[in-house]
Amino acid sequence: MSEFDTIAVLTTMAALFAWVNYRFFRLPTTIGLMVISLVLSVALVVLGRAGAGWVDPFVQFVAAIDFDEAVLDGMLGALLFAGALHVSIDDLVRQKGVIALLATVGVMTSTTLVGVLTWLLFGWLGFAVPLIFCLLFGAIVSPTDPIAVGAILKRAGVPGALFTKITGESLFNDGVGVVLFLLLLGLATGGATSAAGALELFAIEVFGGLVFGAVIGWLAFQLLRSVDSYSVEILLTLAVVTGGYALAGHLHLSGPLAMVVAGLLLGNRGRALAMSETTRDRLDNFWELIDEILNAILFVLIGVEVVAVDLGPSVLFAGALTIPIVLFARWASVGLPVTALRVVREFSPHTTTVLTWSGLKGGISVALALSLPPGPYRELIVTAAYVVVCFSIIVQGLTVEPVVRRLLASERAHHVS
Repeated sequence: MSEFDTIAVLTTMAALFAWVNYRFFRLPTTIGLMVISLVLSVALVVLGRAGAGWVDPFVQFVAAIDFDEAVLDGMLGALLFAGALHVSIDDLVRQKGVIALLATVGVMTSTTLVGVLTWLLFGWLGFAVPLIFCLLFGAIVSPTDPIAVGAILKRAGVPGALFTKITGESLFNDGVGVVLFLLLLGLATGGATSAAGALELFAIEVFGGLVFGAVIGWLAFQLLRSVDSYSVEILLTLAVVTGGYALAGHLHLSGPLAMVVAGLLLGNRGRALAMSETTRDRLDNFWELIDEILNAILFVLIGVEVVAVDLGPSVLFAGALTIPIVLFARWASVGLPVTALRVVREFSPHTTTVLTWSGLKGGISVALALSLPPGPYRELIVTAAYVVVCFSIIVQGLTVEPVVRRLLASERAHHVS
């Protein structure tokens, strides 16, 4: 099957599942797509194992999809750029200290806690997984995904400052998480010579990606100022995403972070100083549509990738037991920075709880897990990561709005009393 055929099938599935969800379930679109595709895929896998040969083409179709390449080298740059376009730089600057700590120290803290606790858990269950691979698992499940929860948090009435913390952290911790994963993978497989060398590469990729994003964003800004044609200007933003992301990879810099910075610059300074009102409207509509389409396909992909997961009872049980570990690590990794910063700034009493429960895992975690090379620990890590992502999207995604509403209501009642 050609790449075009694959895209055609996935797009058709996304469209049909979106229609089914809208007509019958009315779940948040991304969550509904993922649930429908997951249930359908599990049913087909079960039928296939029961001897129904007619499901084999579906299993072969999913197995042939290079999920990690599709996400990490295809969708991620566009999704982060589209998300950053509508985030206020001024709001980010006001929350810069919190966001920086959450996206760096928070990710590393979560990775360490998940790694150590999972290493102890797997050892107790009889899985002899080295600590470095458990740390890899920690890096896989530490980045958060703002896509599925952004609209939900807005409906729940989350205060602007807290919403900025959540979205800002999610935009930047994806890039940091990918770099951290690649460095740990190098240490695990012998590709990195030392921890010191890995830290140096980490700094180069992260800060280099930020600078590179600023450079291509500035260059695009200059080009946008020189024309007044929305079609040309939209094409220029596409060039930033595709060409910029590809070039960042060749330069061994963080493409995700570069796209976030470029998106912030063009969405703020570019929108205000280099675009007409017509261009702004067309640009917003274009990237909103790209965002919706890619997310629809991504969450269908997450659902059907259950075909690649080891559904053995012992492995699924081990994966399920990592869920409380990941939640605890998330709580600690956001709670420590927030507690440390309370001495210099004011936070909502429920900031840590909201940040913890709204920190959904998404496609990037599945993509990182599936990018692991073949080895004795791959299936366990892939299955555990997939279980965590499914729990996060379905359980947290469907309950985050009532949880946040209740917390905010209790906070308002406390202030009134």
